[in-house]
Amino acid sequence: MDEFQTSLESVLNDLLAQGRRVSDMCLQSVESYFSASTEVAEEVIRADATVDHVDVQIERDCVGLMRLRPESEHDLRWILTIVKVNNELERIADCAVNIAETVLTADDPERPDTFQVMTNSVVGMLRDTVDALSRRDVDLAQRVLGFDDAVDQFKRELGERTHAALADGRVSVASALHLFKVVRSAERIADHCTNICEQVIYLQSGKIVRHLPTGWTQPELPADE
Repeated sequence: MDEFQTSLESVLNDLLAQGRRVSDMCLQSVESYFSASTEVAEEVIRADATVDHVDVQIERDCVGLMRLRPESEHDLRWILTIVKVNNELERIADCAVNIAETVLTADDPERPDTFQVMTNSVVGMLRDTVDALSRRDVDLAQRVLGFDDAVDQFKRELGERTHAALADGRVSVASALHLFKVVRSAERIADHCTNICEQVIYLQSGKIVRHLPTGWTQPELPADE
């Protein structure tokens, strides 16, 4: 194995470890929300410093990979994928922190059953996203992309129910605002997962699907490969 491949493997291992770290943060943030555990919420917030540190280090390592002058198109796609996925993971961690902060600031946050289903779906999406990246599994990446519409539907349903509860006086404005913040964070986690899965498709096929009006399609090898 040449120097580039050895270095690439090292950076990829760091990226996958970051993915597992962020996935654990999201799971903990959701658990802290439904258990009202300030202790777990504080653990999530503290973990963000490690994510930020690793984020910067991976980006620096990618600059080092470029200096090794990768020769193949696939190697170049690897570097682009790592840079973009690294950024998405850092943003997912920020969303986990937003959820954890709600636990510390809300007196009695709303915990609708529908929201628990939504958050469980999002946590599962993230777990499968990291797995798809680890295995370079395009089929799994496509399945994750298919869940995004369900998450959007959950968000719409929760918004309608919360607005109705506000109108009826069943929830306070402060409680509704906290719920909206957490729902928005969960939705953004799902969006970041789709971005990562689109990169997995790009890595393996060279096909850019993120700007297609129909979303992703079955990837095909570029004509010049």
